[in-house]
Amino acid sequence: MAIGVSDSQESTEMKGDMTPMIDVVFQLLIFFMLTIKFKLLEGKLSAYLPKDVGVNQTQAEPKEKVEIKLKVEREGSKLKPDGSGPWDGEGAYKYGPDRVIRFSVGPKSSLELKEIVARVKELYKIDPKGSVTIDPLPGTCYSDVIRVLDEVILIGYSDVSFIGDKSALYEKK
Repeated sequence: MAIGVSDSQESTEMKGDMTPMIDVVFQLLIFFMLTIKFKLLEGKLSAYLPKDVGVNQTQAEPKEKVEIKLKVEREGSKLKPDGSGPWDGEGAYKYGPDRVIRFSVGPKSSLELKEIVARVKELYKIDPKGSVTIDPLPGTCYSDVIRVLDEVILIGYSDVSFIGDKSALYEKK
């Protein structure tokens, strides 16, 4: 307590006005809002790396894919799923032995899967880490694709992909 000052005067003098402090806070807030720079990454990181120097200066060799195409030459007869007779038009069916599929690897094509498998084996010996793409053209069925896939896996390929024609899904029948 100060000498010669009563309690009532001291309490009135200690009251501080908050307005200047609030004004300063708002001015600082406005200052920081105007000077801040927002940077959106959105998947783009700025990396200014030299392109002509580094650990590995050799060009990467493009991997060549082995593309196997399947095309139906002759649909063949439709049989009942158990193979007991001709398909009656209702329910599931399977194709008979007269179904003909043309297999092709690059420019070489054949009606025999064995010939294509021999060609794919040759390509596997050249590049065992290569990849295979199976392209079943419209009209082929799962069993045709699975026969080829089984052979490719038995050869040793582990990178197998498929190409499909979406237009066949949307055709009106």
